[in-house]
Amino acid sequence: MRRHPMDRLIIHVDMDAFYASVEIRDDPSLRGKPVIIGSLPHERGVVATCSYEARKYGVRSAMNIKEAYNLCPSGVFIHPNMVKYKEASRQIHRIWADYADVIESVALDEAYLDVTSSAGTVEKAREFAHAIKDRIRTEIGLTCSVGLAYSMAAAKTASEERKPDGYFEILSPEEFVDLVLDRDVDVLSSVGRRTAERLRSNGFYTVRDILENREHVEDLLGNHGKQVVLLAQGIDGREVTPWEPQDAKSIGREVTFQENVWNYQLVGDVLLLLAANVADQARRNGLHGAGVQIKITYTDGRSISKSKSTFSCEDALSIHREAMLLLDSTDKKPVRLVGVGIFNVSSGSKQTTLDGSYETAKRVSALRDALQGIEREYRVDLGANMRKVYRLDTLHAVVDEMRRNAVWHGPRFGSRNGT
Repeated sequence: MRRHPMDRLIIHVDMDAFYASVEIRDDPSLRGKPVIIGSLPHERGVVATCSYEARKYGVRSAMNIKEAYNLCPSGVFIHPNMVKYKEASRQIHRIWADYADVIESVALDEAYLDVTSSAGTVEKAREFAHAIKDRIRTEIGLTCSVGLAYSMAAAKTASEERKPDGYFEILSPEEFVDLVLDRDVDVLSSVGRRTAERLRSNGFYTVRDILENREHVEDLLGNHGKQVVLLAQGIDGREVTPWEPQDAKSIGREVTFQENVWNYQLVGDVLLLLAANVADQARRNGLHGAGVQIKITYTDGRSISKSKSTFSCEDALSIHREAMLLLDSTDKKPVRLVGVGIFNVSSGSKQTTLDGSYETAKRVSALRDALQGIEREYRVDLGANMRKVYRLDTLHAVVDEMRRNAVWHGPRFGSRNGT
C-alpha cells in the first residue's frame, strides 16, 4: 500500500565542510586551522568551501577569494582535489545505499534517503540515521549532520539544526511550524535570495508573516507563492527521486583566467578544450544536445550568454564550431571567464552505420589534429594529460599554462579546425 506523503520517513545527510574535512582528515596538522578550499589568494576565483574555523572569520562558499583572504589572511588556502573528494563521496554513497530504498543525491556530499519501507518505523529510521553517522565517522573519518523527518523540506531543515556533526528530527508538520514560525522567511527551502528580498520588501519577514498573510503572498508570488505558503504550513509532497544523467537539461564547462585575456585566438582554443570536456561528459552518459551556448565574463564584471539551437553538436569539433560562431558575434573586450555548453539535452544513442563509423573516425582524427595544434602553439602536453584535463582542477592549470605561453596575436579570430 502506498503511504500518504505525510507518513514518509526521509533522512537528509549533509557532510560537514566536506572538501575541507577531507583535507584535514588527510593532513591532521590542519586540524583547528581555518582551511579554505578554492583558488589561492593571488589567483582569481572563489571559495568552494571552508572549515568551520574559517567561517568564524566570515568566510563562506562562493565568496571572492580575495575577499576571503582579507577576512582571514591566516587561512590555509588549498586548491580542490576533486579526485580525492569523489572517492570519499563514492564511499559515503555506498554506506547510504545499505539503508535507503531510494537516494536522491544533491551533490557529492549531500543526499535525501527515503527509508520509509526499509525502516518501517520512526524508531528504526532513527537507528539508521545514527548508524550512518557512526559508519561515516569510523569507516571514512568524516562527520556529517543528519535530519530525520516526514518530508524532504523538513528533513533538510532538521539536518541544519545541529550543524556540525549533529542529529535532529521533525516528525510532523506541527513540529516543523513550531520550529520555524518566528524565523526569517529564507528558512523555507523554496525561498531563495531574490524571493526573500521580495517578501521582505513587502513586509513579510518571518514564516509567521507568511501564514498570517497567505493570500497576499500568493498574489505577490503567483504559483510560487502557493508553494511557499504550503511549505510555511509544513506541507511538502515531493518524493525522493534518484537523479539520472538523462535528467540534465544542459551540460557545460567554464574556466576563469588568472589574468585578463585579450588574445582571442587563446579564447577560441580554450573553447576547444571546454568543448572536448562537454562532449566527453555527454558521451559517457549517452546524452545529446540540441543547441550550443557560450558564456563570457569581461574584466568589467559584465557577463553575457549567447546560444544557438542546432543538432550539429554531437562531438567536440561540432560544439566548438558553433561556439566560435557565437564568439564572433560578441564584443571584443578583455575576458576573465569563458564557458561553453550544450542544452536541450536528451538521452539515447544514435544507430551506428558503416558510414557513421567512418565519420566518427574522421572526427576523432580531426580532434586529435586540433589538439596537437594547441600543443605546438602553447607548449603543453595534451597527449599525456587529456584524460586529466577532463578534471576541472587540471583543466584550470592547463589553461593557465596556455595563457602564460601564448604568443600575442592581437584580438584576432580563428581556430584549429578551420572555423
